[in-house]
Amino acid sequence: MERTRLSNKGQVVIPHRIRAALGWKAGVEFSVEEADGTVILRPVGDASATTVDEVFGCVGYKGERKTLK
Repeated sequence: MERTRLSNKGQVVIPHRIRAALGWKAGVEFSVEEADGTVILRPVGDASATTVDEVFGCVGYKGERKTLK
């Protein structure tokens, strides 16, 4: 078990061994949750990997109507 300490600025250092095992690099963003006195960190996905076409689909489509058939 690794130990760390909360700084007076509210910062916690995640030990190198854990960061390396999870592949976390500097700048990774996390969602932070509290559950029954425990803090849970979950990395937030990289939004830059999404293209505009994937997000907006056929918004602004000018052609013939499309159906689900």
